[in-house]
Amino acid sequence: MTTFDEREQAFEAHFALEQELEFKAIARRDRRVGEWAGRLMGLEGKALEDYAASIVREDVKSVGDDDVFRKLHNDLTASGVDIRDSAIHTEMDRQLATAREEIKTQG
Repeated sequence: MTTFDEREQAFEAHFALEQELEFKAIARRDRRVGEWAGRLMGLEGKALEDYAASIVREDVKSVGDDDVFRKLHNDLTASGVDIRDSAIHTEMDRQLATAREEIKTQG
């Protein structure tokens, strides 16, 4: 194996690891924004856990954050929660940054 091949394999392994860590961070973010939104809607206990899990599942349906935002927005609105779209985006961004930092420090 040449040095170039070794470098290519190392780069591919690093890229795969970065993608896996990002997937974990997004799933963690989704769970947390689900908990946040669920609390705003007055959910507790098992209902809150189930709602947070539904947000994680929603993100698997398509690429990007639009599906999660749309579900959060629709559910909050349907529950009578008066919230701006920017507040939802801000919470999603905040939770993603927190999740990335936690994953980074966990090794």
